[in-house]
Amino acid sequence: MKHRRLSAARRGCALAGLGALLVLALLAGLVWVGSDGALLNQAQTALLRMQLQTRRPELQASFGNDDTPIRFVIEAGATARQIADNLVESALIGDAALFLDYARVEGYDRRFEAGVYFLNARQAIVEIAALLTDSRSSFILFRSPEGARIEELAELVDSVGTFAFGGADFLALVDQGAALPADFAAWAGIAPGASLEGYMFPDTYQLPPAITAAGLRDNLLRNFRERVGDSLRNAALARDLTLHQAVTLASIVEREAVWQDEHAQIAGVYHNRLATGMRLEADPTVQYALHGERGTWWGQISQADYRRVASPHNTYLSVGLPPGPIASPSLSAIHAAIYPAESDYFFFRAACDGSHYHQFAISYDDHLSNAC
Repeated sequence: MKHRRLSAARRGCALAGLGALLVLALLAGLVWVGSDGALLNQAQTALLRMQLQTRRPELQASFGNDDTPIRFVIEAGATARQIADNLVESALIGDAALFLDYARVEGYDRRFEAGVYFLNARQAIVEIAALLTDSRSSFILFRSPEGARIEELAELVDSVGTFAFGGADFLALVDQGAALPADFAAWAGIAPGASLEGYMFPDTYQLPPAITAAGLRDNLLRNFRERVGDSLRNAALARDLTLHQAVTLASIVEREAVWQDEHAQIAGVYHNRLATGMRLEADPTVQYALHGERGTWWGQISQADYRRVASPHNTYLSVGLPPGPIASPSLSAIHAAIYPAESDYFFFRAACDGSHYHQFAISYDDHLSNAC
């Protein structure tokens, strides 16, 4: 009898415990439903955060050693999974699941923003995930160097690697035969069919990531017009030079001089030659006319090239200015072409001390005596 009573009591306790568990489960379900699953999500996130602590070194390690910028686009409506997969495909990360887990724990998965980003393989998951939440900080850094010709700028477009277009697309808009922006061409005095050589203003530009080839051209032209302005243009006209002629002379000065403090002196020599009908005989014009024939845009030339290179740009053969600029001059060179130093010099050559300065001479005999 006593054994039967104990068994019944145990069964009762078991049933009571089971009922309690059912009640607790029911209450937990009600809480979960009432919180719209938030508590469960919080619990899962907390567990995931604990798991990620053991993988911290992986999260903070870069996938590679190459810091070359890679153009990475998040399309509108892209999911976190799609973004993670695209990062792997772009060789920016190596583990999509780890990226997703980290993004979920930190809340980035709900904040990823459509746009264009510039990432590199040396950036870790923790850095990339944070960057992909704000596309406003993305820009393309582009340097247009002093003394560069448009073909060199096209090569720079390709070397930057983050434009959505290629150097050939840019060159097609600025080379001979391209349709020139009418307002700028009229202001600068550029003839129809001529190139925009000389007007790609040297500067460092922060450009929007979605910029087009035409947008790049227009940014450089806009900067040229703003920096040169009507004052220098009018000053050139007052010297019986069109702005186009002034920029043409300035481009030769830019290629001849290494140091800006010689710009005005070199420009003065060329003004003296122009005034007396002498040929300019500027080596950079021959280099320009060779058009990369020597394997580089500004290759070494010989005295034979002075007569051999048949081109209107070759100032050893043609009197006066060439038909257009040969490179992008700095503002200093443009100013010097319009305001040259007054002197009696007609000649200059590189100094023999390796300083890249020049020695100037009035007569040809003095010029010869300056030879090294």
